[in-house]
Amino acid sequence: QVQLVESGGGSVQAGGSLRLSCAASGYTVSNSCMGWFRQVPGKEREGVAGIATNGHSSYADYVKGRFTIARDYAQNTLYLEMNSLKPEDTAMYSCAMRPGARIVDDAWLLTSSKFAFWGQGTQVPVSS
Repeated sequence: QVQLVESGGGSVQAGGSLRLSCAASGYTVSNSCMGWFRQVPGKEREGVAGIATNGHSSYADYVKGRFTIARDYAQNTLYLEMNSLKPEDTAMYSCAMRPGARIVDDAWLLTSSKFAFWGQGTQVPVSS
């Protein structure tokens, strides 16, 4: 059974940094497409960053140059390094997994419906 557990969220001031972690069990991050998504109340979930099994990564325009997605195979963990945070980055951040997917493009990696397993999320409030 696949489980994803996020951590690393918390209050931060604008301009600050956070690193989110997503510990996976039941399947390997190395053989999966992985993604980070975020959602605020009353709005649809949106893609933040995704990484394919071949290592190719994709970022939403609103985080390009500020966020970095990465995997640690030994720890079976996905990360999201977030720098230069803005108040508009405030959201619940969730990681997602799609085991075994191979042929994907940038848009696929940022589409929530493509992912099969989800974590509970971690809150990131950014104050101005």
